[in-house]
Amino acid sequence: VQLVESGGGLVQAGGSLRLSCAGSGRTFSTLGMGWFRQAPGKEREFVASISGSGRGTQYGDSMKGRFTISRDNAKNTVYLQMYSLKPEDTAVYYCAAGKFPHSSNSAQDYGSWGQGTQVTVSS
Repeated sequence: VQLVESGGGLVQAGGSLRLSCAGSGRTFSTLGMGWFRQAPGKEREFVASISGSGRGTQYGDSMKGRFTISRDNAKNTVYLQMYSLKPEDTAVYYCAAGKFPHSSNSAQDYGSWGQGTQVTVSS
């Protein structure tokens, strides 16, 4: 599965952004999808994941209540809607396609990664 993220950019604290991840391949709807992020000097961090059916979701602790993951299998696209953004949300955000249908917060469960999209939140 090839993945291409879009939607990143510069936003003020308290603002919103929606990231998109377009995937290729007929198996897209059968795979769990996830978003991870990595800030300079920090380890990669789990953001959110969604099962292939879209019925199961998981979120990182600091994202709960602010971020929403969704998918449109007809468009082979996964979305990450981010609200109430904070400067600490600044990072490169990566989309990943899972090896399994379920959602997962473990990077080891993902086999394909996008190139990343930069999100910068100014204070």
